[in-house]
Amino acid sequence: MVVSLSRRGNVEPFHAMDVLAEANRLRAQGVPVISMAVGQPSDPAPARVRAAAAKALQHGRIGYTDTLGLAGLRKAIAEHYADHYRLEVEPGRIAVTTGSSAAFNLAFLAMFDPGDRVAIAAPGYPAYRNIMAALGIEVVEIELGDAAYLHAGHLEAAHREKPLKGVLFASPANPTGAVIPADELSALVNTAETLGIAVISDEIYHRLAYGAPDTTALAFGNSVTVINSFSKYYCMTGWRIGWMVLPEELVRPVERIAQSLYISPPELSQIAAIEAFAATDELEAVKGRYAWNRELLMTRLPELGFPLAAPMDGAFYAFCDVTRHTNDSMAFARKMLAEAHVAATPGRDFDTQAGHRTMRFSYAGSHDDMVEAMARIERWLR
Repeated sequence: MVVSLSRRGNVEPFHAMDVLAEANRLRAQGVPVISMAVGQPSDPAPARVRAAAAKALQHGRIGYTDTLGLAGLRKAIAEHYADHYRLEVEPGRIAVTTGSSAAFNLAFLAMFDPGDRVAIAAPGYPAYRNIMAALGIEVVEIELGDAAYLHAGHLEAAHREKPLKGVLFASPANPTGAVIPADELSALVNTAETLGIAVISDEIYHRLAYGAPDTTALAFGNSVTVINSFSKYYCMTGWRIGWMVLPEELVRPVERIAQSLYISPPELSQIAAIEAFAATDELEAVKGRYAWNRELLMTRLPELGFPLAAPMDGAFYAFCDVTRHTNDSMAFARKMLAEAHVAATPGRDFDTQAGHRTMRFSYAGSHDDMVEAMARIERWLR
């Protein structure tokens, strides 16, 4: 038997998913694990979203759609930009995707060739690095050091060292939760434009900032590619539905690639997602619980010897320095799961250089679970 293995499969594992798999294995054995490992809301999709899906399913609405998505959903997303950001975005610039994961695949394939250099922040979401590495794109990880977020100075320095083709950043960020202030975001986008660097802005955690209004990178130029999703704020992770706002020149290239890779996003999820924008009252109540959990962790984690490594401005993550307890966050995470039955993500996922010193705790779960998780960790450490 001959098995052909591509080098693309040699990318770093997504350790958060490995931790989740082990947590699920323990749960199957009856162990009461509390997972703070993955960024998944514990609430279901809003009631009206589920009702729309049930109605569509009853009527057999499961089939192919236009590759770029249902016209009604693209229009609803455009209206969201008008309502939430006071920006006019043409529905024709919007591509609906099979989750933000497909959006990243499409952006990288349509914008960059093998060997192109694309900058990301470290710490940062591991799928950026892994997908681009698998595609032969050269990933330039910019260590943030004491900075909370990527800024124009970082970009200029990296470009001086060797020219960049693109830059990708998130605000609020995963794993840190840090938000790029509007003036710094403007400077970052404008600097990229001046240097001839293409911009991808990951805005998947928009509507989950706690101290400042959302600012989209689209406010500073039409050449920006924005990626967002219904997974986080809208509590629709398993529905696999996201979107892109594209410069006009990228719409057709993205469409051509998506036609062959995905055919179209799932119709059932698209029909349901149209209703998500009308579920704000329900979703703001969920966000209120995140805020409650955030206040708890901002106090309890430092008390337990996990000082915050970044400000918890948004999303639903606490990114912590664990060096008071360990210099091997991977081993520490495994031990904490096995003995305290609390799952968290080792920093190696987010920073290949300094991740052994950090861990990420997700507070997207119930408040009772967060209280119990802190109590378990305290007992375990003692």
